[in-house]
Amino acid sequence: MAVNQHVFHVTKPPFPSADSGPSLGSPMGEPLVQCLNCMEQSLKTRVQPPGVLLHSYDLGESCNLSSAKQTQAAFLAGSRSRVGAPPPRIAGSSCYASARLGELEALVQDVVKASSWWERHGVDCAILALSVLALPAGFLCLRSEHVLVFAVGVTILGVCHYTLTVKGSHLATHGALTESKRWSKIWLLFFVEVCTAFTAEYAKYGHVKMHHAYTNVVGLGDSSTWRLPGLNRYVYMFLAPLMIPVITPLVAVERLRKVEGWTAVRTLGLMALGLYGHYWLLLNLSGFKSPSSALACMFLTRALLAHPYLHVNIFQHIGLPMFSRDHKPLRIHMMSLGVLNLPRLPVLDWAFGHSLISCHVEHHLFPRLSDNMCLKVKPVVSRFLHEKQLPYNEDSYLARLRLFLSRYEEFMVQAPPITELVGVQ
Repeated sequence: MAVNQHVFHVTKPPFPSADSGPSLGSPMGEPLVQCLNCMEQSLKTRVQPPGVLLHSYDLGESCNLSSAKQTQAAFLAGSRSRVGAPPPRIAGSSCYASARLGELEALVQDVVKASSWWERHGVDCAILALSVLALPAGFLCLRSEHVLVFAVGVTILGVCHYTLTVKGSHLATHGALTESKRWSKIWLLFFVEVCTAFTAEYAKYGHVKMHHAYTNVVGLGDSSTWRLPGLNRYVYMFLAPLMIPVITPLVAVERLRKVEGWTAVRTLGLMALGLYGHYWLLLNLSGFKSPSSALACMFLTRALLAHPYLHVNIFQHIGLPMFSRDHKPLRIHMMSLGVLNLPRLPVLDWAFGHSLISCHVEHHLFPRLSDNMCLKVKPVVSRFLHEKQLPYNEDSYLARLRLFLSRYEEFMVQAPPITELVGVQ
């Protein structure tokens, strides 16, 4: 492995094997793709307290970080290394980083303890309940012959669908809707299998046990399932998202070959209930006369927010530092380096949740917090990371879109370089 003069290692790894395990941006994420790799970044260095080097990564002009100089930083400890020599390790650096994470956890825990049930769970449960209650209005609007009213119906159903399938499934997968294990299991099956038409076991495995446990670790949690290197940038960014409603249940069925018989029967039954229920309501409540028109409307509502859904999942991880499974950094460095927040966007905040939009860093550090609690602890996490001179990545949706269109080959086709933080693993 090549080592530069700042003891920062960058290599082009071989492509991960197909059986290296899934990784998802959220429970609906797995259907889209196989792994190839993203980006190579330049380095800037400035001196920090004795024995510590602070390296920043140039993410392109469009990446705006929230510090005064808007740089992304990773703590590196140790002296320069010979080319080919193993990365030096500084005694006590792991304990120092662990102590920092413990300090941040204590601050966040104080906020959680001071919060009411309504703040911890109630706000997000209310949003999900309102989405269910709004469904009849959406179906009834589709009975109208007026184009505007019909469009309102499609919008209501589309937004409600993504609120239940993305926000609901994501919170249920993390057990963030309730503190009851029994109800957590019920909500997981409802939101993931009935609403999303995916398998709960693989959603939880791919998202929680892989993506969160190995964030940006190549071949494990590196969001590689979102890459389709055979597509050009415009087809991928603007046409491929429309296939998400079709691909999701097909991949779920394929995954059922690897689960126990009873689990497969249960999942197939719940998926069929959700899909047929949607179809039946369009025929009987919305008044569609033919199966083809009902299926077309079903596809339209399920694809309404597919573009931002795909974009969000690639914007917040791909293009940031990637790590090898043998030298992955400590948790606080992995999450602060490999995760990016987008600004608050009202429709996406409602349909996807704060933890997937403006509080993604907070979510990766504290995945069991609800969307509302991630928003509440955001100032605490942001201030702490800035005070400790750790990265806190933020960028706008349009800036990331322009960046990915201009550097699509680098981010979505080529193999990513491996980042090693010497002395802090």
